[in-house]
Amino acid sequence: MPFANYKLPQGSLTPEQKEMIVHKTTDIVAAIYGDKARPHTMVLIDEVVDGGWGFADEVLTLEKLKAQ
Repeated sequence: MPFANYKLPQGSLTPEQKEMIVHKTTDIVAAIYGDKARPHTMVLIDEVVDGGWGFADEVLTLEKLKAQ
């Protein structure tokens, strides 16, 4: 069973954008493994609380990301 896990800042995506990620990720898996993989592909979107992650020694917040 193919499995994709995205970890994204909480509140950074709309429900429609999350749905797009699920559909496009499933399309990518099906393009690689064939349509037989489509019904077995799992996509998980984890929303990390604001300030709960960092990059390059900096704690990131939604406010900082929007400012970039």
